[in-house]
Formats: sequence, structure tokens, C-alpha cells
Amino acid sequence: MSETFPRRWMTGQFASGHGLYVLLDSQPPQRETRQTLLQTSDFEHYRILYKDTPAAELADNGPFVFALERYDDKRIAPLLASPESNWGWLFSLPQTSLSAWVEHWQQRLIIGARPHQALYRFHDNRVLTRTLAYLPTEDIAAYLGPALSVCYWQGTQWESCDNPAPGHYPLPESPPWLHTPVPAEQTREIRQLNAHRYLLAGHEQAYADLARTQPPQTWLRERLAQADEWGWQTPQQLEFLLIHSLRAPANGFDAQWQVRPGETPLDHFERVSHWVKTMAEEATQ
Repeated sequence: MSETFPRRWMTGQFASGHGLYVLLDSQPPQRETRQTLLQTSDFEHYRILYKDTPAAELADNGPFVFALERYDDKRIAPLLASPESNWGWLFSLPQTSLSAWVEHWQQRLIIGARPHQALYRFHDNRVLTRTLAYLPTEDIAAYLGPALSVCYWQGTQWESCDNPAPGHYPLPESPPWLHTPVPAEQTREIRQLNAHRYLLAGHEQAYADLARTQPPQTWLRERLAQADEWGWQTPQQLEFLLIHSLRAPANGFDAQWQVRPGETPLDHFERVSHWVKTMAEEATQ
């Protein structure tokens, strides 16, 4: 893939006196580049986005942001050469504005109310692409916050977007970007990644034990497919299914778990969860 567009964008931003940054995911394909950036960056020149947030347990698996030394910074050449890996995006800021940018996105990180919260994947260039295409111009500034401009892989080519009014914006009561339509395929990918991170954070040992006997991502896909078949889509229902499947990963579901004629997804869930609770109480007597 050609690096001409992002390098040209970086050159223009650098010439204007702006700070250049890369927002980087921490999935395995990006780990080597992340390690290089960590080893060559002073402490004040990078941030761990999930640190000091409700998602702190996932910090090492979440996004990092790094200041770039120059418009031709060679450390990110592998990223620019493989934009299809969806590693994140580039952005520019006024000098000394990184802390304000981090605060901006940390305020927008958590979606929903307890106990059924989720993480907003703002660092995913596909999320950024869809959101910028969806939002009216008047809402883009509150989304991008202090950022002056962003540069990202759109799926088939590089794009850039200048912020019409960079600055500090409070989080709206109903953020318009959360209403961005999401393709079904990516919804499945995001749901599987969130499930993976949920199990790592709350059930790490059991999840590690599972990985010794079968591929965890295959197991997750099968569990989520089962949830789709049963119509269990709420966070509470998905968590219940994952946790109890993890306790008996090779044994399948008891007959009590199967849908009965005439049961709605809610009726089915309430019956099974009541049965599981009753069995657990009996086992402790």
C-alpha cells in the first residue's frame, strides 16, 4: 500500500507546527511496533489510554498513543505499509495538548450504565471512518475534541479530516456518534473482542485453562452463535452464557438449557438462570 498520502498529511501538519501522534491498538499484529515505540519514547511522549479508567485491567490490551518525532518518523513505517490491519489512526494536536486529548477520549470510553457497560472502540479506524461519514459537520468538533486533524485508512484508501472547531467539549447526554450504524459483520467482531476482554479481566484462570484444550476464539464464536440462536443479546444474558459455559467447556449444555416450545428468549433465560441458581444452592446445602 502507498504511504504517500499519510506522509504528505504528516508533512503538512508538521510544517504548521502541530504535534503528530499515532493511536495504536495493542492486538498481536501491532505488538512489535508498540514495543519499538515504547523503547524509543520518553515517558511524557506516550500514554496508555485505559490507565486510570474503569477499564484499567485491560490497559495492556488496549490502545496506546505515541508522539512522533518527525513527519518522516521511521518507527511507524510498518503501520503505514499495512493499513488493512486496522491498527488505529494518526492525528495532530496543538503543542502540549496531549493530556487534554487523553482526557477527552477517556470521558467517552465507557458506554452504558453499570453493570452492563461496554467500551467504545474509538481507536479503531473503522469506527472512526463510519462515524465521520455519519456525523453532521456540527457534531464533528465535539467528537474529535482537541485534535486538529486526523488521518486514517478508510478501508480502500487513506483519508483525512480537519476538525472544524478544535477545543474542549463536555460529553453530550446522548452522544450522536453512538447512533452510527454498524455493519453486521463488524458487530460480530466487536462483540467477540469484547467477550474475549471480559473473560480475560474477570475469569482469567478459567479462560487460560480452556485455552489448553481448545482454541479460545473458536470456542467464543460457538458460544456467541448459540446466544444468537437463543435470542440472548443483552449484556446480562451474554455474561451468564459465557460464565456458565466456561465452567463446563467440553460437556455441552444440560437438557434444561434447551428452548422449550413456546418460550420467548426472555422466558428461556429466566427459567435457565433460575434453574442454575437453584442447583447452586442445593449443591451448597
